[in-house]
Amino acid sequence: SKISSTAGSLQPNIDYSAELSGLVGLTQVKEDVESLRNLIKVQALRKQQGLPNTKVSYHCVFTGNPGTGKTTVARIVAGIYKELGLLSKGHLVEVDRSKLVGEYVGQTAPKTNKVIDEALDGVLFIDEAYTLVGGQNDYGAEAIATLLKRMEDDRDRLVVILAGYTNEIKEFIDSNPGLQSRFNRYIHFEDYSADELLEIFMRNIKKSGYNIKGDAYVQLQINIHQATTKRDKKFGNARYVRNLFEKIVQKQANRLSRIQNPTKEQLKMITIEDI
Repeated sequence: SKISSTAGSLQPNIDYSAELSGLVGLTQVKEDVESLRNLIKVQALRKQQGLPNTKVSYHCVFTGNPGTGKTTVARIVAGIYKELGLLSKGHLVEVDRSKLVGEYVGQTAPKTNKVIDEALDGVLFIDEAYTLVGGQNDYGAEAIATLLKRMEDDRDRLVVILAGYTNEIKEFIDSNPGLQSRFNRYIHFEDYSADELLEIFMRNIKKSGYNIKGDAYVQLQINIHQATTKRDKKFGNARYVRNLFEKIVQKQANRLSRIQNPTKEQLKMITIEDI
């Protein structure tokens, strides 16, 4: 099951635009989020001048494969909404089906309401939202109905981001008029290229205090390119890189265990044997 919240962890001086632009790749995503930011700022200026505003929905749908940065960007969007005065807390509450849908009659609405209460004044991020329908029981429909009601009742205090595979989530939203009317802002997350995955890996290396030898870097490049040519929609993208990094660090540890009193340089260095 999945539930996490970054409530209270937001710092007042974070530059969310800089955080967004500092992410690897995601060119179109960055443009879409900045475009949304511009719309909110101009709407606020129009309000200050007594001009009428177009009704804008701040709920979003993030489409794309796993590991493409959807949760990371959702946290940034929540921070931007707080910065621009749309939300007073701007925290992110991340959930999946198991945190919304009960196993028995009467359990679902209270579970869903509890999660929404936690997300008030922030963003509720529902991963793989389409799993709310078509499960072993039909209680998912009750979760959707509860969510839609609360989105109306708490429209000034709650923003919802739905996320998941592109085709599945579009079908899910299009099948429900209530969802369709509230979710019309789609942001698509492309798979990372091999070069972008390599850059993510190298950022992990630097951040964690490692170095990599030249021949090891070449082999790493080959491995990542091979992995991307075989990928399907379940390919983990940045998750694949994180798992690869952890395995390489484990291999390095096994190699170093055979050396008595390894030096600081040896502790930092990743060799081709580790790849």
